[in-house]
Amino acid sequence: MSAPQELSSEEQLSLILTSLDDDKAEEIVKIDLRGKSSIGDFMVICSGRSTRQVSAMSQKLAEKLKQTTGRTAKVEGKETGDWVLIDTGDVIVHVFRPEVREFYQLEKMWLQPGQAATTA
Repeated sequence: MSAPQELSSEEQLSLILTSLDDDKAEEIVKIDLRGKSSIGDFMVICSGRSTRQVSAMSQKLAEKLKQTTGRTAKVEGKETGDWVLIDTGDVIVHVFRPEVREFYQLEKMWLQPGQAATTA
């Protein structure tokens, strides 16, 4: 195991996108928040097919982030598996069940009119 390292927000984003892709996350969208919000540099929104997959993907991502950076990300909602929020400080990740994602439509809230989300 390598020593923890400080990652830039872009490096964190890359690690997160790779982890989610490896775990078969669906409809992965990244939103650049730089200059738009102080909550972080990027937001990632994706779906899992079931509460079990949503919880498992979130757990694995949080563990990978801790192993790589040595810091613990804030995780909320993992117990229910409908909507899990993972906050690294620079990157906010939302992992949803498809029905819950459709209900909240976070992408629409964060994108400017006419701006398309970037699919990872």
